[in-house]
Amino acid sequence: MEGKGTPWHPHRGFETVTYIIDGAFQHQDTSGGGGLISDGATQWMTAASGIQHIEQPPPELVAKGGLFHGVQLWVNLPRSQKWVPPRYQDIEARDVKLVAADDGSSLVRVIAGSVAGYDGPGVTYTPINYLHATVAPGARLALPWPRDFNALVYVLSGRGTAGVEEIALDEGQMAAFGGSHHKGAGDGLLLRAADVQPQASANGWEILVLGGLPLREPVARYGPFVMNTREEIVQAFEDFQAGRMGTIPAERVPHLSSADEPLE
Repeated sequence: MEGKGTPWHPHRGFETVTYIIDGAFQHQDTSGGGGLISDGATQWMTAASGIQHIEQPPPELVAKGGLFHGVQLWVNLPRSQKWVPPRYQDIEARDVKLVAADDGSSLVRVIAGSVAGYDGPGVTYTPINYLHATVAPGARLALPWPRDFNALVYVLSGRGTAGVEEIALDEGQMAAFGGSHHKGAGDGLLLRAADVQPQASANGWEILVLGGLPLREPVARYGPFVMNTREEIVQAFEDFQAGRMGTIPAERVPHLSSADEPLE
């Protein structure tokens, strides 16, 4: 499979969260930000009021080939935060909080949010959990989870089941937990890896566990923009076409390291 990345394109109204598990990805934007994301690192880009960027694999990876495995999550911003200035968080693999299950059968990487009292380095505008878990074959993982959060489980590789109903999930599939996801599990999510895993997932079931406090606001989405109304989408296109979402090059936008305080 040939990886070409994307051409220059704009965003407004949300955040792109790029998590590179294996390999590397280059990023550049119209505010002079960006860099190389590789091997367990995450770039949390708050597009917010508007920015243009380009995302591509490094030239050497295109020329020679190689392993590349990553995920990009779009995180909606609440109405009150859609117009804040763009910013970055560069989260290296070493910054991520690692939490082991009591029996040692599962490893949970907390990229943002909190699980069992362990906080991840990601700074979010609304309460969000973003976790990557490896569950050993046949092992059961009970994750503490706030009752007022929604919850999704996406399978990166391997197979297992989700919920007390033990809904089967294979690679590339996703489960959304409903209002009864706590039933029988206290305040938590129940996940179980299949006893036998595919050869490529010999170490266990690899899953992303995502969720947060619902915004309960109207969503208007078209192309690279996520706003609250159709009028705001039209305005976003007009602003982009008028050159009001950055030019190449410009000044760097603020970056947050794992040790920084949130920007107000």
